[in-house]
Amino acid sequence: MLSIQNLRVEFGARVLFSDLTFAVQPKERIAFAGHNGAGKSTLMKCIAGVIEPSGGLMSTPKNFRIGYLPQEGIHIKGRTLWQETMSAFGETLELQKKIDRLSAELSKLDPRSSPYGDLLEEIGELELRLDNNDPAQMKPKVESVLQGLGFKRSDFERDCGHFSGGWQMRIAMAKLFLQEPEVLLLDEPTNHLDIESQRWVEQYLIGYPGAILLISHDLALLDTLCTRTIAFHHGRAEEYAGNYSYYLRESVHRKEVQLRRYEAQQKEIAETQRFIDRFRASANKATLVQSRIKLLAKVERIPKPEADDAVMNFRFPQPPQSGHSVAKLEGVSKTYGDLNIFDNFDFEITRGEKFAIVGPNGAGKSTFCRLITAQESPDKGEHAFGQKVSVAFFSQNHADELDPELTILETVEETATREAAAQCRNILGCFLFRGDDVFKKVGVLSGGERSRVALVRMLVQPSNFLILDEPTNHLDVQSQEVLLNALKEYEGTILIVSHNRSFLDSLVTKTLEFRPGEKPRLFAGNISYYLDKTAEESAPSASPNLPSAPKGGDTKAAPTMSRKDQKRLEAQQRKLRSDVLKPLEVELKELEKRIADLEAAQTKATDDLSKPEVVASPAKFRLATNTVEQLTTKLENAYSRWESLTEEIEQVKVKLGDA
Repeated sequence: MLSIQNLRVEFGARVLFSDLTFAVQPKERIAFAGHNGAGKSTLMKCIAGVIEPSGGLMSTPKNFRIGYLPQEGIHIKGRTLWQETMSAFGETLELQKKIDRLSAELSKLDPRSSPYGDLLEEIGELELRLDNNDPAQMKPKVESVLQGLGFKRSDFERDCGHFSGGWQMRIAMAKLFLQEPEVLLLDEPTNHLDIESQRWVEQYLIGYPGAILLISHDLALLDTLCTRTIAFHHGRAEEYAGNYSYYLRESVHRKEVQLRRYEAQQKEIAETQRFIDRFRASANKATLVQSRIKLLAKVERIPKPEADDAVMNFRFPQPPQSGHSVAKLEGVSKTYGDLNIFDNFDFEITRGEKFAIVGPNGAGKSTFCRLITAQESPDKGEHAFGQKVSVAFFSQNHADELDPELTILETVEETATREAAAQCRNILGCFLFRGDDVFKKVGVLSGGERSRVALVRMLVQPSNFLILDEPTNHLDVQSQEVLLNALKEYEGTILIVSHNRSFLDSLVTKTLEFRPGEKPRLFAGNISYYLDKTAEESAPSASPNLPSAPKGGDTKAAPTMSRKDQKRLEAQQRKLRSDVLKPLEVELKELEKRIADLEAAQTKATDDLSKPEVVASPAKFRLATNTVEQLTTKLENAYSRWESLTEEIEQVKVKLGDA
């Protein structure tokens, strides 16, 4: 469908990637992985036609459309939201015009001629594309997409220029989704989405009819959506036949295998070289020596595996211990004009608690953060800090308050403790400011870079109450991990506004949800717990296909059911048990035996890699390596099927009342 051949991109002496070749098939979902600056966004811009590559070819079929959503830089004005999104269907009208024109040409051709058949086939293809954009479906489709992305009906007639940058990205995303190009290029599509809109986008992309190339730091989205990963590292690109988690595991395995092959080859080269050095001066061995020299010259050298980029973990400066109660709101009300944000709201956070703050944009999350940190006063009610509470607040607009004349290092050192001051350069390196980058003036940085500086500036000061507003928006996966590990070890109290599920899940223990016009709700669990609970609330109370059986399968326990209905239910359950449950359980049993056999075979094949006779023979080593890789792929597929199979069995058992 989309073919990339020998693509090369270089900026001066720096080569981002070279000889990059891959193809994108219909409906494929491919993740681009790698640290910031590795070339992911650049490749996406090349495919979109925004920049020209240094070399290579890209080919697509006729009438092939590519849709591109950049990270930032979109600003639309002068048209209403409705007009802008409806313009996504402009192609439909053009299709109709083209069909009419070609039909007029067709009437002039001989029906028995080859041009007539070709033109008829082209008209048929265009009519098929027109059928997929039925004009009667345009309006409800636009409404559905806009509301899924968080827009209200009252927004439809607003000028696009009145929306902020994050909402501008949503407008561009809505238009792309409605156009349905054959390939979607999405660069950090969830950066400006709340969790509710993010879930909608995830479900929409799962069912998207075209192919998707995705850059994202949202690991949950990558794992759910993508089935293939292209990783960029030190000017090279490698393909992995799995999602992001598979790539992380497999990349470690590949490096281990490559290191063993490299060491085995080095040993063989050293032995050959010793033979050459020993007998170089011997006339009797001259022929053998020359043979070995020629053989050594022809050896295709296995490169030594590149070392991973160094990652430095850091700890927060030891904060002073606060009192048990950190901050409290009692009977708080807050309004902005006619907009009521809170009404008689009570909240308390105690020492050591870690809260996630979630909800759609405009629901009151940022207002809550300003109230709880006393940056803003409530209209009614009381706010109180506990004893010895020191607050550090990171928000996106703090980046705009930095002194543009200071360097990055000077900006961070301003707030650092004596202990942290010595580590400032290393900590900045964790957040993508490496080498001489730290001497850049803040005034020349991009918005994302300034946000990272503001984040580091906050992290190096000793505070026992952290409030973080979207701290991961401009961090790559590696930097997110550094921050997450530091927050896990942090002994103070945390409130964190974020939509990053994989980041929050292992960190927070409580979730506070805000919705416009509703009282905030507390969930005693992490983000997965919160999502499960809200999904239960919106799910139907019973299955539409089968009446719910009482717990334990005791159908006599339903006093309101007639004998006739009871017999029908029992018959349905017997059929479900024999036709559906039993085959699934048989398959599961066979699959578990197969997994055990594959695991045993994988263990044996891995052990074979270390055998002297295998290490000494390149052919045997290649064969053993291929065997390990094939078994690993088969195991991954078997594990995936096991998970889906056990879930199917559990769902059937719930219907039968066995669960």
